[in-house]
Amino acid sequence: QVQLVESGGGLVQAGGSLRLSCAASGLTFSTYHMAWFRQAPGKAREYVASIRRGAGNTYYADSVRVRFTISRDDAKNTVYLQMNSLKQEYTDVYQCAAASGQIDRSDYWGQGTQVTDSS
Repeated sequence: QVQLVESGGGLVQAGGSLRLSCAASGLTFSTYHMAWFRQAPGKAREYVASIRRGAGNTYYADSVRVRFTISRDDAKNTVYLQMNSLKQEYTDVYQCAAASGQIDRSDYWGQGTQVTDSS
């Protein structure tokens, strides 16, 4: 059974940093594009970042570009999201996703990990 399990969320003060991890199992990880999404309470899920299979080209939403970095380690079946300079007033659930084709039609989704403003 395919599973994507996120970890690394928690309470963070404004300007702080976190590194999220998403460990995959039950699929050939290296053949999938990987992505991160986030969702605030009462809001629609939004795209954050993605990384392609193979060459590993990276892409970012305008709101996180420069501050966030996505990376992957195929040997560990894991995708990461390094988040720096986190902004105020947020309580978001971050999800990772695996896609054989388009990112917004990902084949598999994790259950999410919460990142919350400590203020």
